[in-house]
Amino acid sequence: MRQFLANRNIRLTRSLGQNFLHDGNQLHRIVAAAGLSREDNVLEIGPGLGPLTERLLAEAGHVLAIEKDARLETWLAERFRNEPRLELRHADALDALRAQPRDWSSWTVVSNLPYCVASALITEFALATAPPKRLVVTLQLEVARRLAAKPHAGDYGVLTLLVRQRYQLGPWFRIPATCFFPQPDVDSACVRLDRRPDSEQLPDATTRQAFVHVVKRGFSERRKRLFKLLRRDWDEPALEAAFLALGLDADCRAEQLDLHQFQALARRLLTPRSAGAPALPPTP
Repeated sequence: MRQFLANRNIRLTRSLGQNFLHDGNQLHRIVAAAGLSREDNVLEIGPGLGPLTERLLAEAGHVLAIEKDARLETWLAERFRNEPRLELRHADALDALRAQPRDWSSWTVVSNLPYCVASALITEFALATAPPKRLVVTLQLEVARRLAAKPHAGDYGVLTLLVRQRYQLGPWFRIPATCFFPQPDVDSACVRLDRRPDSEQLPDATTRQAFVHVVKRGFSERRKRLFKLLRRDWDEPALEAAFLALGLDADCRAEQLDLHQFQALARRLLTPRSAGAPALPPTP
């Protein structure tokens, strides 16, 4: 890989999070975790030199690969020029997802995500109107730990809840830094996230907006009481009624509530606003 890049005079850019996974065993584990068939459409973000792309094409029916680096996109177009099941785009994936929302509900995302945008990308999918049915993504180990965190843990927070309200965390495994080129300073992990059944999700975009608002406000100052933080956006009687109905202690902090309690609180706090109350303020 080093020689290939040198021969093409390609210098990798740290700002793009370009750490290429080259270990064949780890690539095999990632594809196996996705459980693909010829019926599947796959989105790959940041294909790099294409080692994962090659394996995805062997399993899936169609692969859409989005590459931000024009030099690598040119190489990929050359490498896979005879592969009709690959759709290759030169774009910033995060910008593209935000600019052109689409129905991803039948898609599977399988990607070695650039570290610099990994959290933003999985959050974007989790908050989408029609999110992918499954994400199998490689990201920093610390991000994987945040996704797996439980209440009261230091890693538990906004990312945990925004992603878990839409996805159930499945099996995940650690990938050593030595499996990448250039070798990053941290270890990575591949996580599988399966979309929750509709019955376990918030019912509509308005309720999801309230949920996001409550979560972000609650963790904006971790050491402060949740009730006190939410008073910035809701009047005290509404908060008192919601906390009482849900059996929440007025002195609790955000890190003490689990996903279901946050969902229930968002529903409760949204109710009085449905009767002509002002819209939610901008998300903190």
